[in-house]
Amino acid sequence: MKIFQQSFKSLALVLLVFLPTSIFALNEGGDGGQVDTKNEVDAYIQHHIQDSHDFSLFSYTNDEGERKHFGFPLPVIVWSSEGLRTFMSSEFHHNDDGHVIVEKDGVKFAKIHSKIYELDANASAVSFDADHHATNGHKVLDLSITKSVIGVLFIGLLMLFSFSKLAKQYKTKKIPTGFGRVLEPLVLYVRDEIARPNVGEKHYRRFTGYLLTVFFFIWFLNLLGLTPFGFNVTGQLAVTACLAIFTLIIYTVSGNKDYWMHILWMPGVPVLIRPVLAIIELAGALIIKPFSLLVRLFANISAGHIVVMSLIAIMYNLRESFGIVGSTSLALVLSFFITLIEVLVAFLQAYIFTMLSALFIGMAVAEHDHEHEHDDHGHEVPDAQDVRGDFI
Repeated sequence: MKIFQQSFKSLALVLLVFLPTSIFALNEGGDGGQVDTKNEVDAYIQHHIQDSHDFSLFSYTNDEGERKHFGFPLPVIVWSSEGLRTFMSSEFHHNDDGHVIVEKDGVKFAKIHSKIYELDANASAVSFDADHHATNGHKVLDLSITKSVIGVLFIGLLMLFSFSKLAKQYKTKKIPTGFGRVLEPLVLYVRDEIARPNVGEKHYRRFTGYLLTVFFFIWFLNLLGLTPFGFNVTGQLAVTACLAIFTLIIYTVSGNKDYWMHILWMPGVPVLIRPVLAIIELAGALIIKPFSLLVRLFANISAGHIVVMSLIAIMYNLRESFGIVGSTSLALVLSFFITLIEVLVAFLQAYIFTMLSALFIGMAVAEHDHEHEHDDHGHEVPDAQDVRGDFI
């Protein structure tokens, strides 16, 4: 009975912590209006998974019919045709359809679908074509401190504080206390089950720090995306592409002679076929591998957010068929269970990205054409190259 009570409390805590993200989100529209119809719900879901120039938790309509937003603005930093321009996102008044024009030192800006546009010099309003694209403006180089940037900085500081505290505990204690007890087994798992078997006993220490950083960075960001703060950092292509490029740089720079020989001039293959294989191998190493890393993380996290919010939207889309109580109950039950799965996916995606990064790095530093070690009974001891081969 005690175990059942503890399990129920844990499930209730997960529901209270993670589920309000979608409830808050779908109560209010992305343009400041209330979400009601199916088209409005679909439009808002697409808007919600994008990055934002302001930190808005929720909105409400007061008795006078005026929309009030709870949150705070963020700095907008753009490079226009006239140079650098800075202002606060509050000057857009939460408008995202281009109807609010902000003029700074002779340059006019509008925000359309979370993108900052610079209008032509003689334009007083945004003109749109049939596809709702601006015809009298162009995108600018956006260096703004967006909501995703805030999330990255927050998780970075959290990791710095947590692991600095864990490191200090080892100076006086053999067993860490507090949150360090949660971090220690995960650190050992990444080192002993991911870095060591995939990179190899000889080289794994060089790359364990990076693999640990990537694992906890992605995992914490994925969990942050399930909280009521509404972050979707790992659902942004720019973030996942950056992480994939880091892995690309590491295994490209760390690649040994054997690695590049097997890519550029593969031994044991007819000479006429080697240039063709070299092109294929280069495309795989420089394009396909990092592309698979960034797309896998981006697609899974974005799809998870869309699924959760779509299930919450049942209370709006099916209220005429099932009634308010029926549609709301169905939405809450389905969203609760899919949110539990998303908690697992948050860890799983961090694990997969780290595992593949370790695998790619291990392939780059592996020493080929070597003799296998043997145990006391004369049997070959599997090395990192064997482990990678079995994994593939």
